[in-house]
Amino acid sequence: MPADLRVSSSDSTIAAQAPESLALARWCVSHGWPVLPLAPGRKTPAASCAACRQPGHDHRTCLCRREGRWCHGFHAATLDMHRVQQWWGTRPQMGVAVSCGPADLVVIDLDTHPAPQPDRNRLLPGITIADDIDVSQMTTGFHTIAVLAALRGQPTPAEDTTTLRVRTPSGGMHIWYRATDARRWQSSAGSGKNRALAWQVDIRAEGGYIIAPGTRTDAGVYTPLDTARVPAPLPAWLAQELQRTHHLPAAHVPAPRPVPGRARQAVAAARHGGDPVVAILGTVLAEVADCASTAEGAGFSEKLNRAAYTVGGLVAAGHLDEHQARTALLETSRHARPGQEHRAEAIIRSGMTAGARRPLNPGSRP
Repeated sequence: MPADLRVSSSDSTIAAQAPESLALARWCVSHGWPVLPLAPGRKTPAASCAACRQPGHDHRTCLCRREGRWCHGFHAATLDMHRVQQWWGTRPQMGVAVSCGPADLVVIDLDTHPAPQPDRNRLLPGITIADDIDVSQMTTGFHTIAVLAALRGQPTPAEDTTTLRVRTPSGGMHIWYRATDARRWQSSAGSGKNRALAWQVDIRAEGGYIIAPGTRTDAGVYTPLDTARVPAPLPAWLAQELQRTHHLPAAHVPAPRPVPGRARQAVAAARHGGDPVVAILGTVLAEVADCASTAEGAGFSEKLNRAAYTVGGLVAAGHLDEHQARTALLETSRHARPGQEHRAEAIIRSGMTAGARRPLNPGSRP
Protein backbone atom coordinates (compact mmCIF):
# COMPACT_ATOMS: atom_id res chain seq x y z
CA MET A 1 0.00 0.00 0.00
CA PRO A 2 1.19 3.63 -0.44
CA ALA A 3 3.42 4.60 2.46
CA ASP A 4 1.43 7.83 2.74
CA LEU A 5 -1.56 5.83 3.95
CA ARG A 6 0.33 4.75 7.05
CA VAL A 7 -1.00 7.10 9.70
CA SER A 8 -0.12 6.73 13.36
CA SER A 9 -2.96 6.38 15.83
CA SER A 10 -2.02 9.74 17.34
CA ASP A 11 -2.21 11.58 14.00
CA SER A 12 -5.72 12.66 13.06
CA THR A 13 -4.82 14.16 9.66
CA ILE A 14 -2.52 13.44 6.81
CA ALA A 15 -2.45 17.04 5.58
CA ALA A 16 0.29 17.51 2.99
CA GLN A 17 1.09 13.79 3.06
CA ALA A 18 -2.10 12.96 1.15
CA PRO A 19 -1.13 10.30 -1.42
CA GLU A 20 -1.14 11.21 -5.08
CA SER A 21 -4.33 10.12 -6.78
CA LEU A 22 -2.54 7.81 -9.21
CA ALA A 23 -0.75 5.92 -6.42
CA LEU A 24 -3.99 5.74 -4.44
CA ALA A 25 -5.97 4.44 -7.42
CA ARG A 26 -3.32 1.77 -8.02
CA TRP A 27 -3.41 0.79 -4.36
CA CYS A 28 -7.18 0.34 -4.50
CA VAL A 29 -6.94 -1.76 -7.68
CA SER A 30 -4.29 -3.93 -6.04
CA HIS A 31 -6.96 -4.89 -3.49
CA GLY A 32 -9.45 -5.76 -6.22
CA TRP A 33 -11.52 -2.60 -5.78
CA PRO A 34 -12.73 -1.04 -9.07
CA VAL A 35 -12.02 2.69 -9.09
CA LEU A 36 -13.64 5.75 -10.67
CA PRO A 37 -12.49 9.37 -10.78
CA LEU A 38 -14.07 12.16 -8.78
CA ALA A 39 -14.43 15.76 -9.93
CA PRO A 40 -11.44 17.79 -8.65
CA GLY A 41 -12.01 18.88 -5.06
CA ARG A 42 -15.45 17.27 -4.89
CA LYS A 43 -16.94 13.98 -3.75
CA THR A 44 -19.07 13.49 -6.85
CA PRO A 45 -18.00 11.49 -9.95
CA ALA A 46 -16.19 13.29 -12.74
CA ALA A 47 -18.62 14.66 -15.32
CA SER A 48 -19.76 12.53 -18.23
CA CYS A 49 -19.07 13.68 -21.79
CA ALA A 50 -21.58 15.92 -23.56
CA ALA A 51 -23.18 13.04 -25.45
CA CYS A 52 -23.73 11.02 -22.27
CA ARG A 53 -25.43 13.99 -20.60
CA GLN A 54 -28.14 14.09 -23.23
CA PRO A 55 -31.62 13.07 -22.03
CA GLY A 56 -32.51 9.55 -23.00
CA HIS A 57 -28.91 8.35 -23.15
CA ASP A 58 -28.51 4.80 -21.81
CA HIS A 59 -25.29 3.78 -20.03
CA ARG A 60 -25.93 0.12 -20.93
CA THR A 61 -25.43 0.76 -24.64
CA CYS A 62 -22.88 3.57 -24.28
CA LEU A 63 -19.51 3.07 -25.98
CA CYS A 64 -17.63 5.53 -23.81
CA ARG A 65 -16.32 2.95 -21.35
CA ARG A 66 -14.99 0.79 -24.18
CA GLU A 67 -13.26 3.88 -25.55
CA GLY A 68 -11.62 4.68 -22.22
CA ARG A 69 -13.84 7.44 -20.86
CA TRP A 70 -15.22 7.63 -17.31
CA CYS A 71 -18.82 8.51 -18.15
CA HIS A 72 -21.74 7.32 -15.96
CA GLY A 73 -20.12 7.45 -12.53
CA PHE A 74 -19.69 4.14 -10.74
CA HIS A 75 -20.75 2.26 -13.89
CA ALA A 76 -17.34 3.22 -15.33
CA ALA A 77 -15.31 1.85 -12.41
CA THR A 78 -12.32 -0.18 -13.58
CA LEU A 79 -9.56 -2.55 -12.48
CA ASP A 80 -7.58 -1.86 -15.66
CA MET A 81 -4.19 -0.44 -14.66
CA HIS A 82 -3.69 1.01 -18.14
CA ARG A 83 -6.91 2.98 -17.79
CA VAL A 84 -5.97 4.05 -14.27
CA GLN A 85 -2.70 5.43 -15.67
CA GLN A 86 -4.62 7.14 -18.48
CA TRP A 87 -7.09 8.82 -16.13
CA TRP A 88 -5.04 9.88 -13.12
CA GLY A 89 -1.65 10.08 -14.82
CA THR A 90 -2.81 13.09 -16.82
CA ARG A 91 -5.32 14.46 -14.28
CA PRO A 92 -3.83 13.94 -10.80
CA GLN A 93 -6.19 16.57 -9.42
CA MET A 94 -9.09 14.12 -9.67
CA GLY A 95 -10.03 12.23 -6.52
CA VAL A 96 -10.51 8.48 -6.23
CA ALA A 97 -13.63 6.50 -5.35
CA VAL A 98 -14.40 2.78 -5.24
CA SER A 99 -17.48 1.05 -6.67
CA CYS A 100 -18.68 -0.95 -3.68
CA GLY A 101 -20.75 -3.72 -5.26
CA PRO A 102 -18.09 -5.17 -7.60
CA ALA A 103 -15.53 -4.80 -4.78
CA ASP A 104 -17.69 -6.87 -2.40
CA LEU A 105 -17.65 -3.98 0.06
CA VAL A 106 -20.23 -2.97 2.62
CA VAL A 107 -19.37 0.43 4.08
CA ILE A 108 -21.16 1.86 7.10
CA ASP A 109 -21.32 5.63 6.61
CA LEU A 110 -21.91 7.52 9.86
CA ASP A 111 -23.17 11.08 9.36
CA THR A 112 -23.03 14.03 11.74
CA HIS A 113 -24.97 16.53 9.65
CA PRO A 114 -27.34 18.77 11.61
CA ALA A 115 -30.86 17.58 10.84
CA PRO A 116 -34.25 17.55 12.55
CA GLN A 117 -34.69 14.35 14.50
CA PRO A 118 -37.34 12.07 12.97
CA ASP A 119 -40.07 10.27 14.84
CA ARG A 120 -38.51 7.98 17.46
CA ASN A 121 -39.65 4.90 15.55
CA ARG A 122 -37.48 6.01 12.61
CA LEU A 123 -34.29 6.28 14.68
CA LEU A 124 -33.83 2.51 14.56
CA PRO A 125 -36.26 1.19 11.92
CA GLY A 126 -38.15 -1.86 13.09
CA ILE A 127 -37.18 -1.35 16.73
CA THR A 128 -39.69 0.26 19.09
CA ILE A 129 -38.23 2.77 21.53
CA ALA A 130 -40.39 3.22 24.62
CA ASP A 131 -41.86 6.67 25.20
CA ASP A 132 -40.16 7.00 28.57
CA ILE A 133 -36.67 6.76 27.04
CA ASP A 134 -34.98 10.10 26.32
CA VAL A 135 -33.75 10.10 22.72
CA SER A 136 -32.97 13.79 22.50
CA GLN A 137 -29.21 13.13 22.56
CA MET A 138 -29.33 10.77 19.57
CA THR A 139 -28.26 13.38 17.03
CA THR A 140 -25.65 11.60 14.87
CA GLY A 141 -24.96 8.27 13.23
CA PHE A 142 -22.39 7.56 15.94
CA HIS A 143 -25.22 7.61 18.49
CA THR A 144 -27.74 5.49 16.60
CA ILE A 145 -25.27 2.79 15.56
CA ALA A 146 -23.94 2.63 19.15
CA VAL A 147 -27.46 2.12 20.52
CA LEU A 148 -28.21 -0.55 17.91
CA ALA A 149 -24.97 -2.36 18.77
CA ALA A 150 -25.71 -2.15 22.51
CA LEU A 151 -29.17 -3.63 21.98
CA ARG A 152 -27.49 -6.59 20.27
CA GLY A 153 -24.80 -6.91 22.93
CA GLN A 154 -22.06 -5.87 20.51
CA PRO A 155 -19.40 -3.12 20.49
CA THR A 156 -20.11 -0.19 18.20
CA PRO A 157 -18.55 -0.49 14.72
CA ALA A 158 -17.25 3.06 15.14
CA GLU A 159 -14.63 1.63 17.53
CA ASP A 160 -13.78 -1.48 15.52
CA THR A 161 -10.00 -1.26 15.18
CA THR A 162 -9.82 -4.55 13.22
CA THR A 163 -11.16 -2.97 10.05
CA LEU A 164 -10.42 0.05 7.85
CA ARG A 165 -12.09 3.15 9.26
CA VAL A 166 -11.90 6.57 7.62
CA ARG A 167 -12.64 9.92 9.22
CA THR A 168 -14.53 12.20 6.83
CA PRO A 169 -13.95 15.97 6.54
CA SER A 170 -17.39 16.64 8.08
CA GLY A 171 -16.56 14.63 11.21
CA GLY A 172 -18.35 11.47 10.17
CA MET A 173 -16.82 8.05 9.60
CA HIS A 174 -16.69 5.38 6.90
CA ILE A 175 -16.37 1.86 8.34
CA TRP A 176 -15.29 -0.57 5.64
CA TYR A 177 -16.30 -4.24 5.74
CA ARG A 178 -15.94 -7.08 3.26
CA ALA A 179 -18.84 -9.29 2.21
CA THR A 180 -17.79 -12.90 2.53
CA ASP A 181 -20.61 -14.68 0.71
CA ALA A 182 -22.62 -14.34 -2.47
CA ARG A 183 -25.26 -12.07 -1.00
CA ARG A 184 -25.48 -8.73 -2.84
CA TRP A 185 -26.07 -6.20 -0.11
CA GLN A 186 -27.95 -3.11 -1.28
CA SER A 187 -27.20 0.55 -0.57
CA SER A 188 -29.48 2.73 1.54
CA ALA A 189 -29.82 6.13 3.18
CA GLY A 190 -30.45 6.57 6.89
CA SER A 191 -33.62 8.53 6.20
CA GLY A 192 -35.04 6.01 3.74
CA LYS A 193 -38.55 4.72 4.33
CA ASN A 194 -38.26 1.27 2.78
CA ARG A 195 -34.66 0.37 3.62
CA ALA A 196 -32.54 1.89 6.39
CA LEU A 197 -30.31 0.57 9.15
CA ALA A 198 -30.44 3.61 11.44
CA TRP A 199 -30.95 7.35 11.26
CA GLN A 200 -27.83 9.23 10.09
CA VAL A 201 -26.34 5.91 8.95
CA ASP A 202 -26.00 5.20 5.23
CA ILE A 203 -24.99 1.89 3.68
CA ARG A 204 -22.66 1.93 0.67
CA ALA A 205 -22.89 -1.36 -1.18
CA GLU A 206 -24.37 -2.54 -4.49
CA GLY A 207 -25.26 0.46 -6.64
CA GLY A 208 -23.07 2.89 -4.71
CA TYR A 209 -19.52 4.11 -4.33
CA ILE A 210 -17.27 5.22 -1.47
CA ILE A 211 -14.46 7.78 -1.43
CA ALA A 212 -11.05 6.14 -1.08
CA PRO A 213 -9.03 6.83 2.08
CA GLY A 214 -6.45 9.54 1.53
CA THR A 215 -8.55 11.41 -1.05
CA ARG A 216 -8.48 15.18 -0.64
CA THR A 217 -11.51 17.36 -1.41
CA ASP A 218 -12.13 21.06 -0.93
CA ALA A 219 -13.66 20.16 2.44
CA GLY A 220 -10.61 18.24 3.65
CA VAL A 221 -8.96 14.82 3.64
CA TYR A 222 -10.56 11.41 4.09
CA THR A 223 -8.21 10.21 6.81
CA PRO A 224 -7.58 6.52 7.61
CA LEU A 225 -7.56 5.84 11.35
CA ASP A 226 -5.29 3.65 13.47
CA THR A 227 -3.40 0.92 11.60
CA ALA A 228 -5.98 -1.25 9.82
CA ARG A 229 -5.87 -0.62 6.08
CA VAL A 230 -8.09 -3.41 4.75
CA PRO A 231 -11.72 -4.25 5.50
CA ALA A 232 -12.50 -7.00 7.99
CA PRO A 233 -15.27 -9.51 7.21
CA LEU A 234 -18.75 -8.11 7.77
CA PRO A 235 -19.71 -9.07 11.36
CA ALA A 236 -22.47 -11.65 11.57
CA TRP A 237 -24.66 -9.46 13.77
CA LEU A 238 -24.43 -6.57 11.29
CA ALA A 239 -25.31 -8.92 8.44
CA GLN A 240 -28.38 -9.99 10.39
CA GLU A 241 -29.36 -6.37 10.97
CA LEU A 242 -28.90 -5.53 7.29
CA GLN A 243 -31.06 -8.47 6.32
CA ARG A 244 -33.69 -7.45 8.87
CA THR A 245 -33.80 -3.94 7.42
CA HIS A 246 -34.29 -5.12 3.82
CA HIS A 247 -30.75 -4.68 2.48
CA LEU A 248 -30.98 -7.80 0.32
CA PRO A 249 -32.68 -7.98 -3.08
CA ALA A 250 -35.66 -10.25 -3.61
CA ALA A 251 -34.88 -13.96 -3.56
CA HIS A 252 -35.60 -14.05 -7.28
CA VAL A 253 -35.98 -11.52 -10.04
CA PRO A 254 -39.68 -11.37 -10.87
CA ALA A 255 -41.00 -11.16 -14.38
CA PRO A 256 -41.50 -7.59 -15.58
CA ARG A 257 -44.56 -6.16 -13.95
CA PRO A 258 -47.36 -5.03 -16.22
CA VAL A 259 -47.98 -1.36 -16.62
CA PRO A 260 -50.41 -0.27 -13.85
CA GLY A 261 -54.06 -0.26 -14.83
CA ARG A 262 -54.55 3.51 -14.57
CA ALA A 263 -51.46 4.08 -16.71
CA ARG A 264 -52.75 1.58 -19.27
CA GLN A 265 -56.01 3.54 -19.39
CA ALA A 266 -54.08 6.75 -19.92
CA VAL A 267 -52.17 5.13 -22.78
CA ALA A 268 -55.41 4.05 -24.41
CA ALA A 269 -56.88 7.54 -24.00
CA ALA A 270 -53.73 9.09 -25.43
CA ARG A 271 -53.70 6.84 -28.46
CA HIS A 272 -54.38 8.48 -31.80
CA GLY A 273 -54.41 5.13 -33.56
CA GLY A 274 -51.70 2.70 -34.58
CA ASP A 275 -50.49 -0.26 -32.57
CA PRO A 276 -46.76 0.53 -33.08
CA VAL A 277 -47.16 3.67 -31.01
CA VAL A 278 -48.75 1.74 -28.16
CA ALA A 279 -46.04 -0.92 -28.41
CA ILE A 280 -43.29 1.68 -28.06
CA LEU A 281 -45.05 3.44 -25.20
CA GLY A 282 -45.90 0.21 -23.44
CA THR A 283 -42.28 -0.94 -23.61
CA VAL A 284 -40.77 2.16 -22.04
CA LEU A 285 -43.50 2.37 -19.40
CA ALA A 286 -43.03 -1.29 -18.49
CA GLU A 287 -39.32 -0.64 -17.89
CA VAL A 288 -40.24 2.08 -15.41
CA ALA A 289 -42.96 -0.02 -13.78
CA ASP A 290 -40.55 -2.92 -13.26
CA CYS A 291 -38.44 -0.71 -10.94
CA ALA A 292 -41.13 -1.34 -8.31
CA SER A 293 -39.55 -4.75 -7.66
CA THR A 294 -36.30 -3.14 -6.43
CA ALA A 295 -36.17 -0.30 -3.92
CA GLU A 296 -32.78 0.98 -5.15
CA GLY A 297 -30.24 0.32 -7.84
CA ALA A 298 -32.81 -0.35 -10.60
CA GLY A 299 -31.89 2.69 -12.69
CA PHE A 300 -35.29 4.30 -12.06
CA SER A 301 -34.20 7.85 -12.97
CA GLU A 302 -32.55 6.76 -16.21
CA LYS A 303 -35.50 4.59 -17.23
CA LEU A 304 -38.05 7.29 -16.45
CA ASN A 305 -35.92 9.86 -18.29
CA ARG A 306 -35.69 7.56 -21.32
CA ALA A 307 -39.45 6.96 -21.26
CA ALA A 308 -40.16 10.69 -21.01
CA TYR A 309 -37.75 11.40 -23.86
CA THR A 310 -39.50 8.82 -26.03
CA VAL A 311 -42.93 10.16 -25.09
CA GLY A 312 -41.83 13.71 -25.89
CA GLY A 313 -40.82 12.57 -29.36
CA LEU A 314 -44.13 10.77 -29.94
CA VAL A 315 -46.08 13.82 -28.78
CA ALA A 316 -44.06 16.12 -31.04
CA ALA A 317 -44.80 13.82 -34.00
CA GLY A 318 -48.52 14.02 -33.25
CA HIS A 319 -48.98 10.40 -32.18
CA LEU A 320 -49.96 11.09 -28.56
CA ASP A 321 -51.90 13.69 -26.66
CA GLU A 322 -49.44 15.48 -24.37
CA HIS A 323 -51.64 15.62 -21.27
CA GLN A 324 -52.70 11.98 -21.43
CA ALA A 325 -49.18 10.79 -22.18
CA ARG A 326 -47.80 12.78 -19.26
CA THR A 327 -50.48 11.19 -17.07
CA ALA A 328 -49.31 7.74 -18.14
CA LEU A 329 -45.75 8.61 -17.15
CA LEU A 330 -46.81 10.03 -13.79
CA GLU A 331 -49.00 7.04 -12.95
CA THR A 332 -46.26 4.57 -13.84
CA SER A 333 -43.60 6.45 -11.87
CA ARG A 334 -45.94 6.63 -8.86
CA HIS A 335 -46.36 2.86 -9.06
CA ALA A 336 -42.58 2.32 -9.19
CA ARG A 337 -41.56 4.93 -6.61
CA PRO A 338 -44.48 5.99 -4.39
CA GLY A 339 -43.80 9.16 -2.47
CA GLN A 340 -41.30 10.49 -5.01
CA GLU A 341 -43.76 12.38 -7.19
CA HIS A 342 -41.88 15.69 -7.09
CA ARG A 343 -38.66 14.07 -8.29
CA ALA A 344 -40.51 12.11 -10.98
CA GLU A 345 -42.30 15.21 -12.26
CA ALA A 346 -38.98 17.01 -12.71
CA ILE A 347 -37.51 14.06 -14.65
CA ILE A 348 -40.62 13.79 -16.83
CA ARG A 349 -40.69 17.51 -17.58
CA SER A 350 -37.01 17.57 -18.58
CA GLY A 351 -37.17 14.37 -20.62
CA MET A 352 -40.30 15.33 -22.55
CA THR A 353 -38.89 18.76 -23.32
CA ALA A 354 -35.73 17.22 -24.74
CA GLY A 355 -37.64 14.54 -26.66
CA ALA A 356 -39.92 17.11 -28.23
CA ARG A 357 -36.94 18.44 -30.17
CA ARG A 358 -36.76 15.12 -32.05
CA PRO A 359 -40.22 14.01 -33.27
CA LEU A 360 -40.42 10.23 -33.19
CA ASN A 361 -42.34 8.08 -35.63
CA PRO A 362 -42.99 4.34 -35.10
CA GLY A 363 -40.04 2.29 -36.22
CA SER A 364 -37.48 5.01 -35.42
CA ARG A 365 -37.32 4.69 -31.65
CA PRO A 366 -33.88 5.88 -30.40
